[in-house]
Order: sequence, then C-alpha cells, then structure tokens
Amino acid sequence: MRLGIRIFLVYFLFVGLAGYFLLNTVREQIRPVVRQSSEETLVDTANLLAEILHDDVKAGTLAQSQLPRVLKAYGLRSPGAQIWGLAKHQVSHRIYVTDANGMVLLDSNGEAVGKDYSRWNDVYLTLRGQYGARSTRSVADDESTSVMHVAAPITDDGKIIGVVTVAKPNSSLQPYIDRSEQRLLNLGLGLIGMGLLVGAALSWWLVRSLRRLARYAQAVSEGERAAVPYYKGGELAHLANAVERMRTQLEGKAYVERYVHTLTHELKSPLAAIRGASELLQGDMPAEQRARFAGNIERESERLQQMIERLLNLARVEQMQALEDEQQVALAVLADELLAAHGARIDTAGVRVSQQVPAGTQLLCDPFLMRQALANLLDNALDFTPPAGALRIALEPAGERVALSVYNEGPAIPDYALARVSERFYSLPRPGTGRKSTGLGLNFVAEVMQLHGGALAVENVEGGVRVRLWLPARRLS
Repeated sequence: MRLGIRIFLVYFLFVGLAGYFLLNTVREQIRPVVRQSSEETLVDTANLLAEILHDDVKAGTLAQSQLPRVLKAYGLRSPGAQIWGLAKHQVSHRIYVTDANGMVLLDSNGEAVGKDYSRWNDVYLTLRGQYGARSTRSVADDESTSVMHVAAPITDDGKIIGVVTVAKPNSSLQPYIDRSEQRLLNLGLGLIGMGLLVGAALSWWLVRSLRRLARYAQAVSEGERAAVPYYKGGELAHLANAVERMRTQLEGKAYVERYVHTLTHELKSPLAAIRGASELLQGDMPAEQRARFAGNIERESERLQQMIERLLNLARVEQMQALEDEQQVALAVLADELLAAHGARIDTAGVRVSQQVPAGTQLLCDPFLMRQALANLLDNALDFTPPAGALRIALEPAGERVALSVYNEGPAIPDYALARVSERFYSLPRPGTGRKSTGLGLNFVAEVMQLHGGALAVENVEGGVRVRLWLPARRLS
C-alpha cells in the first residue's frame, strides 16, 4: 500500500472515530438538555398558577370561578407561532388542581375531575413538602408517549391546601430535538468532511515532498544532474540538506577517483612521447632530426596543457547542479567575436564562413559557458573542414525549441563513431595531421547544454557534418 494512502487512512480513522464519539456524545445530551429546559419552564408556570389559584382553592370556589372556562378556551387556542422555523398550531399544556387530599378539583381536559390523584408522584411528593414531578408513558413501550408532570404546592400560612400540576407531552418537544440533532449531524459531517479534505491535502503534500526527495536521490544515484528540492524550513528542509551534503561527499570522492584514473590513463601517451624524445635528444644526431624531436616535445606538452585546462573546465561544469550566472547574450555578436578570434586560421585555410544568426537575437544563458561551448564547436569544425571548404553558423527555430547549428563541409563521421563523439576522451584523427584531440570538447558542450535545459546533437548531412545545440525557445528573445 502506498505511503500517501496509509497516511490518509490513519488520519481518516482518527478523524472519523473522534468525530463519531463527539457527535454521539453531544447528540445524547440534546434530548435531556431540551427536557431539562422544558421542566424548568414548567416549574415556573406551576408556581405562578399556585399563587393565582390560592384564593379560590382556600374559599372552595374553584369550580364556580372563571378558571374552568379560561382553561377550556386556552386548550382551544391556535398560536400560529414560528419557533426557529418550526410551526406551533396548538397549546400542549395540561393543568389540573387537587385539594389537600389529592382529589382533583379542576382539570383543563375535563377528564379527571373528582378522581383521586394522591398516589401520583407529582401530587404525593408535593403534599409532603417535596419537589413533585413525574414522567408517565401512555404506552408503556413507547417513549414518545411520555408526559412530564411538574407540581407546585398551594399554601396558606405555611400549610399546603392544594396542588397545581402542569403537564407537557414530550412529543411536543421532539420536533425541536430532531431538528437540533439533524443540524448537529450536518455540521459534524461537514466538519469531518473538511477534516478529511485537510488530511488528503496534508497526505498529498507530504508524499509529494518525499517523492521529490526520492527522485532527487534516484537521479543522484544514476549520475544525473539534479537540483536539490527546496523546502521552507522544518524537518523536510533538514532532510534535503542532509541528502545534499551526503551527495556532495560521496560524489566528490567518486569523482576524484574517476578523474585520477582517467587522467592517469590519458597522460601515459604524451608523457611516453616526451620521455622518448628527450632521451633521444641526449645523444648526437643531425640538426634536422633534433628539431623534429623538439617539435614532438612541444606538441605533446601543448596537448598536455590543453587536456588539463579542459579537464578543469569539464570538472567545474559537471559539479554544477544549476546555472550560477544567467544573462542576456547577443548571439550574433558572440558568433562574430569567436569567428574573429579564429580569423587567422580561417584565412590561412581559405575557409568560406557564413554567419546566419539574426542580429538582435538575445539568448538567456551563462555567457562564459556558452562562449566556451561554441569555441569548442568551431575548433572541431575547423579541424575537419578541408581547405577552401564551407563553414556555416545558423539559428534554426523549431516550435518550442531552437537550434544553434554549426555546419562544416568535410568527411562524414563513421557510423561506429557517431554515437560516441560526445564521450569523454573519445576522439577521431584529424584529416590534416592524423592526430587526435583531447576528446573532451564535445563532452564539455553536452554538459553545458544539460545545464541550459537543452541537448547536443551531431549528425552527418549532405556534404559534411552538422552539430546542433538544442535549447528551449523561451530562452530566446
């Protein structure tokens, strides 16, 4: 199971259980709270009625008073009230009065007059000076048929002369309980849903951040160039920095070992040539032969110097994870400057040069690296261009990419070598001298292109060879 799904499931389980227990607990409290509030209102009503009924109960004139008619009219009223969105069309209180013996003197329903209620808890407890209340079901197994009864004593000089009871069916409270539970359920489900969305977003962000680190580590392990992921503080930033430090240390060690090995191998040939020539020069020989061996030493020394300089440049580029100095560079001006720097060589060989880069074209790049890359391409092109041959520099747009191409007239690259020309230390013999170069130039160019988000392409075309530096078109303006 993927890490993101596991994180989300754990979060879902936690939020779901916490939400369930919270909602269930609050829901269980709604019913008793509503009934407690209703009971408190019944207590106030019963005590108010006890004071109103005092005189008639004391005088024994309750049946002849206006109260029976008033209660009957009260039972027929239709309030037509809208209570928090719920309609109330009838009153639900029942009121009855008993004497000091528990005999019913008055009943708003007209059903219990003359009956003995002294055994009901509301009357029984109140007559004994206690708080009288009871809840009785009309149907024993149906909680919705229960009715709350709250009684208050009618006293005269501290003596209980009667009891007034106010009753209210719990069914009249049920719509408010149901509505409160539904609202709470909707709110709870909304909060749980929002919590799950937050959990999903958190899981996605965490997994995405870890995947960026994993991709970076994978790229490093495969020797690819990759920038360390950026995180703004926190443990992920510390982890990214730790991975980068580890990469630097491991890569640095492997890099030095690899370069020492390759450099040692490549230095053997020129050093052997220099040593052989120097040994021969120690003996007597004709001046012409001595000059030839001295020339060999000079050429091999120059080759060693070029190899070391290019290795240093290549090492610097390979250690870079991203461009450090990006500027707008006029491509046509850069091409003209490089052609001018090779002017003596071009004139000597009679090479026909065509510079077709539009004036004013700007390229966002590292000026030093791009200059070095183009210089390497020109060196290679001139090495393989025959006397009076053609050399062309052009800019070729192609959709979202653009190619800076260098074409030289001359022999085609053998098929076996075409895929290897950008390998380190791989080189082909020059047509004029038969000698090989350091084999680092095109490798350096390929590294520079990777840093610029582009690629190097070498191909045989009709009459010669074309090298293209493919770059993102967004870098051009």
